[in-house]
Amino acid sequence: MNPFSLQNEIALITGASSGLGLATAHALAQAGATVLLTARRENLLNDAVAAITAAGGKAHALVHDAADLPSIPDLLPRAIKAAGTAPTILINNAGINMKKPALDTSDEDFARIHLTNTAAAFALSRTFAKPMVEQKRGSILFIASMASLFGIPGVVAYSSSKSATLGLVRTLAVELSPHNVRVNAIAPGWIETAMSKTAFANDPARAEKILSRTPMHRLGTPTDIALAAVYLSSPAANFITGTCLPIDGGISIGF
Repeated sequence: MNPFSLQNEIALITGASSGLGLATAHALAQAGATVLLTARRENLLNDAVAAITAAGGKAHALVHDAADLPSIPDLLPRAIKAAGTAPTILINNAGINMKKPALDTSDEDFARIHLTNTAAAFALSRTFAKPMVEQKRGSILFIASMASLFGIPGVVAYSSSKSATLGLVRTLAVELSPHNVRVNAIAPGWIETAMSKTAFANDPARAEKILSRTPMHRLGTPTDIALAAVYLSSPAANFITGTCLPIDGGISIGF
């Protein structure tokens, strides 16, 4: 048996139409999982499913807004209908950010970020963990952040939401692990995406600061995150729960 294989697994990935979510969907499909991609933009989801299918993977699109909490319970029967059975892997990837000084961050700003990054991720986990507990197997993975690990100015709402993610991971791991449902997180460092390229081009001093603090002196790639997600979702990680794995080129331990 290949311990990294995801054959016979059903994986639901939120925010999967672009960026880290899309890369993760591709990687899980390549490892053998049937992937269910959720996001708000139907055209991008359909393009993603077509690309995964063309590469030999099995994928389905489920248009869904993770921040719409009342609709989350209905997502489970939709997933079962698409895949034929309940997902055994959940990747809580959907998230939003906002850059604003703490003293200018309103209650509405704060609540909006926490709704998607914290409340929605918990509601999804609660919903999809129930059939995992019944089946006595499953893996739930949260996408945390460097903002979960140290202070970053200008992102107080995002940072607090991602710090809360680690509390969710630890408590859910303790409650669900007796049922053979593992719960973990990945904390991406600075990743090379179209958005980060634009941001760094507009702020070269910030780019140099980030690179100078990163022992590997480069940005990561979406594939770096995606392959870690495959590992933590696979039998190779079947004794790992309640942990947060930084994928950051060493920035969280560098000086």
